Amino acid sequence: MRTIQMTLDSDLVDAVDLVSEELSTSRSAFTRQALRDALAKHKRQQLEKQHRKGYEKHPMVAEEFGVWETEQVWGEE
Repeated sequence: MRTIQMTLDSDLVDAVDLVSEELSTSRSAFTRQALRDALAKHKRQQLEKQHRKGYEKHPMVAEEFGVWETEQVWGEE
């Protein structure tokens, strides 16, 4: 692990300290998890953007999945 120095607004530090205390964790542990969550969110957004671009380039056509309709099992009818 590395130690870094950051500049944060006082109200943000106060809010983090409050929540950290509620969660019985340290400021550092809370911040590490928040950064992990932010990185995961960013990665998910990038994948969704890539997915969207793929469908914009190659839009789905109505017939694409119609062939499978007879294969669907819906349980008791």
